[in-house]
Amino acid sequence: MSDQHESPIKTPKQLIIVVVLAFVVPIALIVLLSQLVTGGEKGVQDSQSAVLARIKAVGEVKVADGSGPKGQATGEQVYNQVCKTCHETGLAGSPKFGDKAAWVKVIAQGSPTAFDHALKGIRGMPAKGGNPDLADVEVERAVVLMANKAGASWKEPPAPAAPGTERTGEQVVAAACGKCHQTGEGGAPKIGDRAAWTNRVKTGFAAVTQSALKGHGGMPARGGMADLSDVEIKRAIEYMFNAGLGKTDSVPAAAAVAVAAAAPAAADKPDGKKAYDTVCAVCHGAGVAGAPKFGDKAAWGPRLRTGMEALYTSALKGKAAMPAKGGNAALSDADVKAAVDYMVAASK
Repeated sequence: MSDQHESPIKTPKQLIIVVVLAFVVPIALIVLLSQLVTGGEKGVQDSQSAVLARIKAVGEVKVADGSGPKGQATGEQVYNQVCKTCHETGLAGSPKFGDKAAWVKVIAQGSPTAFDHALKGIRGMPAKGGNPDLADVEVERAVVLMANKAGASWKEPPAPAAPGTERTGEQVVAAACGKCHQTGEGGAPKIGDRAAWTNRVKTGFAAVTQSALKGHGGMPARGGMADLSDVEIKRAIEYMFNAGLGKTDSVPAAAAVAVAAAAPAAADKPDGKKAYDTVCAVCHGAGVAGAPKFGDKAAWGPRLRTGMEALYTSALKGKAAMPAKGGNAALSDADVKAAVDYMVAASK
């Protein structure tokens, strides 16, 4: 009976082992539990990363570094930098590079429309392919590269002219405007056609300039050359106006716009009626572009309330659609004021 109650620890060595295990085992259990918990969290994180990787978008728009010379990138460089992301695989319905069937509709629309879509964006494609730092001409070069690879024969746009070295009106006409204005294609007034250009004269130089800059009817903006500066566009209009009105000198087109037949001659005394008939009547006779019609008291009433000095200033410097001096820089200040006096007197 006494053997049943004997302790299993019979020697000091066994006692020491039991005491050590009493400390080591709990510590080991704590370490194992902590690793289990942290390992579980890591497993969850790894699982989340795997899910995110699986649902990641196929394509990404990467905005390239905007450093480097503006407007100097080639079409191939822009394609590899921006366009390739989508056009290489046909992502989001973009026409694949080199796929003639996919590009046939784009090519049929013409380069001006394709350029406009690439610059402003269309459907899933962002403006300039997502890189706003690209110059217009760089984007256009990339469009030409892709279109030509699919069978087009578009001409690559030239680099923009450096400030102060803009092309002459004749050069712009040869490069852009001449295609239509030499033949009258699409209703464009032919260069040298006096009758056709006289009709344009009546709308005013400012209106014709805006049509050329923004596009009108079948004419694309800037004649289809987005790199043309405003100055170059105006020079081209001047050149065509002067040619259409039979002018061979360098008289600014603004002077030609105001009167088709004759320029006002100098006189000892300002002649308001003569200035009106030769310059102002083009717009004020019919109320073109919101100009108050000659003799219309209701239209002139608000103008008269501003005072004569305000009317003189508007006529001399231009206001809204009306160019300075009615578009005829050859008029003296006295002639302009006399014309204002003549119109005011008829409207009281």
